[in-house]
Amino acid sequence: MEFNRAATREINIGGVKIGGSNKIAIQSMTNTDTTEIDRTSAQIKALAEAGCDIVRVAVYNQACLPALKALKSLSPVPIVADVHFDYKLALGAIENGADKLRINPGNINNPEHIKMVADCAKAHKIPIRVGANSGSLEKELLDQYGVGPRGICASVEKNVRLLEKLGFDDIVISAKCSDVRMMVDSYELLSNRLDYPMHLGVTEAGGYEVGTVKSAVGIGSLLLKGIGDTIRVSLTGDPLKEVAAARHILASIGLLQEGVQIISCPTCGRTRVNVEGMVNEVLDRTKDIKEPITVAVMGCVVNGPGEAREADIGIAGGDGKGAVFKKGRLFCTAEQERLVDILVEEIHNIQNEKLSGLS
Repeated sequence: MEFNRAATREINIGGVKIGGSNKIAIQSMTNTDTTEIDRTSAQIKALAEAGCDIVRVAVYNQACLPALKALKSLSPVPIVADVHFDYKLALGAIENGADKLRINPGNINNPEHIKMVADCAKAHKIPIRVGANSGSLEKELLDQYGVGPRGICASVEKNVRLLEKLGFDDIVISAKCSDVRMMVDSYELLSNRLDYPMHLGVTEAGGYEVGTVKSAVGIGSLLLKGIGDTIRVSLTGDPLKEVAAARHILASIGLLQEGVQIISCPTCGRTRVNVEGMVNEVLDRTKDIKEPITVAVMGCVVNGPGEAREADIGIAGGDGKGAVFKKGRLFCTAEQERLVDILVEEIHNIQNEKLSGLS
């Protein structure tokens, strides 16, 4: 599936290139105390293993700076320092190895301090993410525009122009909102005004279920229009779930060609097999699969055989027995209790065939 991506500049974040024609990068943020190096490092590594490309950590006081340096030395992925208001922390984060800085220059009141941060970031070749949040717009913009896309875009552009005047243009932009429609409209407006790479997200989206739905609608609709270069699914709770949700969003619209993609039926009164249990077992037993493989798990003979034939491999359950379809053809029939074992074995066989160039 081809997408006409919005033309944005290419930015390098610790070796991960975003913007231009580069892949959509997945981001998340640790929820451990940054100064607890062992816990935070373990979470960063877990996020990387789950498929996260870039990880952000909070830098909220001076004690975080040596911790950031240690985390950077241990991290398998680039680290973004999240700093608010304090230019000294921004400078310290850059000096201690941050691969990108997340700070709004407009929140630093002293122009000389803004210049110091921009100059330091430029000297270290560190990008700065400039963003607006619907919940923290500047008072003058609130008075002029109210809370909405125009005010959000004005805030982003104001901060971008501050950096540009200082000769700094290694910039990533974001316009996060908790309201999905406002978020989509804000990014569309920004996409028509600026060509910096965009970090997408529905901020404060909520818990796993509601937050994933809101993020999928907001992020997914923008990506389908070619807008967006990195994404974060902001969820309350375990950040590993953010990465899983982000990967599902990308895979569902064809922007991530990796791993097992499941097609499964919603079940009905005809179903004689535990489809949900089978899906979960297949996913759990194929976590190691890296090649893109579409797998169908269907509960009965009504739609099952047809849907299973559309996948690389699939099963259609029955009453005590079921069928396995591989590459559009009936592969075998088997007792119900053997279906998942056969399916998982053949998924691994397909990966081996792909890797050897036989498929």
